[in-house]
Amino acid sequence: MKKIIALLLVAVFCFACLAACGTEEDTGTSESQAADNSEAEVTGKLAEVKKAGKLVIATSPDFPPFENLEGGEVVGIEIDIMNIICEKLGVELVIEQMNFDAVLPGIQAKKFDVGVSGITITPDREKTTLFSLPYYNAAQVIVVKEGSEIKGKDDLEGKTVSVQTGTTAETGCKEMGLTCQAFEANADAKAALTTDKVDAWVVDNLTAIEMLEEGDGLVILEGEVTTEPYAFAFAKDSETLVTEINKIIVELSKNGEIKKIFNKYGIEP
Repeated sequence: MKKIIALLLVAVFCFACLAACGTEEDTGTSESQAADNSEAEVTGKLAEVKKAGKLVIATSPDFPPFENLEGGEVVGIEIDIMNIICEKLGVELVIEQMNFDAVLPGIQAKKFDVGVSGITITPDREKTTLFSLPYYNAAQVIVVKEGSEIKGKDDLEGKTVSVQTGTTAETGCKEMGLTCQAFEANADAKAALTTDKVDAWVVDNLTAIEMLEEGDGLVILEGEVTTEPYAFAFAKDSETLVTEINKIIVELSKNGEIKKIFNKYGIEP
């Protein structure tokens, strides 16, 4: 929970500063400008979603505990958060499933309203995508077979690692100069390790914990390859929707709802 609070405090402080500056500047705003701003809100993305009566999210449900399939239904931490957000917006949640590497392009092409798939905020992604406030600070870890000579990230030099296509795990490993085998699903990335096609698997720490099973002969190494904030992704012209969802995220953090959701999945954030 400390990670969530720290992230939100920084983000909320910046948001509040911007709002204060805006208030000072707005004292001289003419009535016509105010009317224009009001009209912009009405015709913004938030108004579009409310008029449609639904919020369409794009997700890759192979990333437990954030989203995964259970009896054919998409469940997980992010889905629970989005259900509450939709309830507060007064709209229906509609889930569209796809491979992870199709989520952000789909958002940028405005095929969907929100990208919800354990998405990390990065400078490159911010060039083409808007992000909500972060709701969790994740860590990428290394998974190896028991008895592996790899004990940490310094031992990955000259080795081959498996990653999920389009993730920051893939980007980060390539930036480290590692040989990567990328897979559309984390289940396949894990299988590549268990069948000795790769030397290690780099993945989100909570996903690794969820996907490792007793007797599969895999272990999670101590230490983190990277730490990174997870948030929801939007098309560039979705400012009004992002602002409203940010308010809800702050509320859910303050009233403990986000913590309760993580606890539901056996996680103390």
